[in-house]
Amino acid sequence: MTRKSHNDRDIAKLGDFMCFAVYSTNLAYSRVYKPVLEKLGLTYPQYVTIICLWEEDNQTVKGLSEKLFLEPSTMTPMLKRLEAMGYVRRARDSQDERSVRITLTDTGRELREQALAYREITAKATGLAPEEFRILQKAIVNLRGNLMDAAPRYHGG
Repeated sequence: MTRKSHNDRDIAKLGDFMCFAVYSTNLAYSRVYKPVLEKLGLTYPQYVTIICLWEEDNQTVKGLSEKLFLEPSTMTPMLKRLEAMGYVRRARDSQDERSVRITLTDTGRELREQALAYREITAKATGLAPEEFRILQKAIVNLRGNLMDAAPRYHGG
């Protein structure tokens, strides 16, 4: 029996994996964001939650969870911390007592001006021209959507 020998072309390299490119880019992005978020006193999930509320205030925990791709059980303790920090208020939905609505406080709204200044810093760190940035962001969102749609097929869903 003859054994096949593998040459360099047959061996998959880490740099050839899209998943690793996305994963390592996320880590690099986190390194840029870390000092920014430390100045704001927020974690990244807290930061994007507040951004989501700037876009549309008075959302349910379930609605926020879906938009942020986080489980409600992950959101609840984080929202409690944001409430303790004075950025949000949590209250039972008057129409559905099972739901909790999240609204920004004045302090949470004021954070926006400070955070928007940091957005430019992080965008500049990418080294991409504005048009390249938009194209790449659109491609990543499309990739995420395709993967989300495909995931149930690979898990028997």
